[in-house]
Amino acid sequence: MVLDRLGSSLNDALKKVFRAPVMDEKTVKELCRDIQRALLQADVNVKLVLEVSKRIEDRALQEKVPPGVSRREHVVKVVYEELTRFLGEKPATLKIEPGKRKTIMLVGIQGSGKTTASGKLAKYFQKRGLKTALICTDTYRPGAYDQLKQLASRINIPVYGEPKEKKSEKIAMRGLKQFKDYELVIVDTAGRHKEEKGLIDEMKRLEQVIKPDEAILVIDGTIGQQAAVQARALHEATPIGSILVSKLDGSARGGGALSAVAAIGSPIKFISSGEKLEDIEPFIPSRFVGRLLGMGDLQSLVDKVRDAEVKVPEKKARAFLSGKFTLTDMYEQFESMKKMGPLSGILKMIPGMGYNIPDEQMNLAEDALKKFRVIIQSMTPKEREKPKILSSSRIRRVARGSGTTEKDVKDLIKQYNQTRKMMKSFRRKKLPFFGKGLPRT
Repeated sequence: MVLDRLGSSLNDALKKVFRAPVMDEKTVKELCRDIQRALLQADVNVKLVLEVSKRIEDRALQEKVPPGVSRREHVVKVVYEELTRFLGEKPATLKIEPGKRKTIMLVGIQGSGKTTASGKLAKYFQKRGLKTALICTDTYRPGAYDQLKQLASRINIPVYGEPKEKKSEKIAMRGLKQFKDYELVIVDTAGRHKEEKGLIDEMKRLEQVIKPDEAILVIDGTIGQQAAVQARALHEATPIGSILVSKLDGSARGGGALSAVAAIGSPIKFISSGEKLEDIEPFIPSRFVGRLLGMGDLQSLVDKVRDAEVKVPEKKARAFLSGKFTLTDMYEQFESMKKMGPLSGILKMIPGMGYNIPDEQMNLAEDALKKFRVIIQSMTPKEREKPKILSSSRIRRVARGSGTTEKDVKDLIKQYNQTRKMMKSFRRKKLPFFGKGLPRT
């Protein structure tokens, strides 16, 4: 999950509200101070922090509480709404019409992650059925074309580039001509700095040649409040249509990049929080704030499952629910979870789970899942289908083959048996079949 420290601090602030004996002015003011502290530590601009906290305080103290809602619930609602408003309120979408070409130009300073972002966007739209292509116009950074080509080869997307050509405008023109029949063309440009007049001028020329339907500014989530300064400079050179915030995973300063939206008035459309090409998602302020506050984000979880193409045949789902599954089935579930990303990110999308599990436990669970996958891979097909045959000598062999310990192998068997027992107990309680409606395969 992005901005863990900010989310944890905001979640702690709300917990104080629910623990407070009385929801009075003192409690509200303390909540606002906690929110100010959390946002400032995340490197959000001071002026913006004061504006947000003032609106929260005024609304929490002055607004009439609706019937059927407690004052505590009303205050939490106010916090949620004001943070959502601060980040853009309504989600901004990138509209692409099938059959009609749309050109996107990515701009940003050196090291912001534009090339990787180009690959991620290409895969994102490819998975949504669009015929997508990439153009590399970076003639300054050695290996820029090779990097983009390598990323594109993993997702089978064509790339145009001319490593020996010095005029980026010529590369762009020839690339657009080659990809005239594509629905989406993403142009990766050279990294700029607000002081580099030559590069800024080149960006202006590129914009005139490409005539992009949209220029997306890629902002590094780790640069803090410098994000606003860079955003203004680049926006003056080329009108920025939207923002993509990269490298948000584990960034304590990501608030600075998120608040860059206020500097140029362009919405954040995508956020990226990992190294894999799948690690990108549309930025929907209300869902993002829900995750930050520990309220969960079930819709994003559903989207993640869909994007990871996790399909469970109804027959297999029924077998799982009755406890009749093998280690092969269990391995397939581990693989599906791996496609969806880190376990910590998945759990934070579930309401109430976000910040209730200590990081140490989360890390242990992640490590255990990795070990379990390798252990199952080291078993014979017969052992995976019938774990009961795993004798002491077989366990020793599996441990040696997987580079783990005998205890690790026994822990997996124990976890497998406990899971089967738990599923069987659910069945005995005659819980409704929640696998119903799963796609048949």
